[in-house]
Amino acid sequence: MRIFLLFILMICPSSHIWSQQLHVGSYNIRYQNDEDTKKGNGWERRCAVVCDQLNYEHPDIFGAQEVLSGQLKDMLKHLDGYAYLGCGRDDGKDSGEYAAIFYDPKRLHLLADGHFWLSPTPEKPSKGWDAACIRICTWGKFEDIRTGFTFYFFNLHLDHEGKEARRRSVELVLSRIESLTGGNGAVILCGDFNSTQSDASYQAVSHCGRFLDCYEHSRLRFAENGTFNDYKQDRKISGRIDHIFVSPDFQIERYGILTNTYWTAGKKKNRFDRRLPSDHYPVFVYLNYAN
Repeated sequence: MRIFLLFILMICPSSHIWSQQLHVGSYNIRYQNDEDTKKGNGWERRCAVVCDQLNYEHPDIFGAQEVLSGQLKDMLKHLDGYAYLGCGRDDGKDSGEYAAIFYDPKRLHLLADGHFWLSPTPEKPSKGWDAACIRICTWGKFEDIRTGFTFYFFNLHLDHEGKEARRRSVELVLSRIESLTGGNGAVILCGDFNSTQSDASYQAVSHCGRFLDCYEHSRLRFAENGTFNDYKQDRKISGRIDHIFVSPDFQIERYGILTNTYWTAGKKKNRFDRRLPSDHYPVFVYLNYAN
C-alpha cells in the first residue's frame, strides 16, 4: 500500500503540468456587401449560421476579421454571452472593418486592451507602405478567472495585396508584442495573415523563436482543407492564410479547420443549394497551460 501511495504522489504532479485548457478561435466572417447578397451569400443569411457555429463551439476567446459595425451589433445580439473589444480601422471608432476580439466574460477578465495601425504611424488611422487598405491589430490582456493565469491575445488582418506591407506589419506586430509583454508571458497571436505557410510573412512569425504554429505543433489535428474557400464548397486547397500562433507557455492539444456548410432553398421545388457561412473557414484550437 505504501508503495502504491508513493507512486500516486509521484505521478500526480506531472499529470497536472498541463491541467488547464483554453478554447481559442480565429474567424474571418467576410464583410457585408451587396455583391455577396446578389449571389446568395448575403450577411442576412450567413449571420445566424456563423453565430450558431460559434455558439456551438463556444471558444473562450476568438479573433474575428472583416467585421463591420452593423455585423458587430448582429453578432453581439446572436452570440451567447460574449463581450468584445476593438474599433473600426478607418477612424478608430466605428467606421471600417474591425479586427475584433470576442471573449467569454464568465471565463476571462479583461485587464488591459488597445490597438494600433499596421503602418509607419501606428497610433493613428493610416495606410502602411504598399497596402491596398488601412489595416489594424487589436490586443487584450486577459486573466483566467478560474486560475489567475494571464495571457495576451493579438488579432490582426494583414493586407491582401502589399507584400512589403505584410512584411513590415509582421515586424511591427512582433515588436509591439515584445514591448507590451516585456518579452515574457503567454501570448496568442491570430488572424487573417493573407499569407500561406510558404510565404515570408508567415515564416517571419513561425521562425522568430517566440511562437509555435498551432497547425504544425498540435497533438491532434483535423484539417482536411486550407482556410480560404472563396464561397466554393468543393474547392480543395492546401494553403492556410488564417493562422493561430502561441508562445511555448501553451501545449497545443487540438487543431481544426471546420468546413461546415448550410442550405438555402434552390430555384427548383424541393431542391436546395449548399452554401458556406464565409469565404474563409474558421480555425479552432484547444490549448493547455500549466497551473
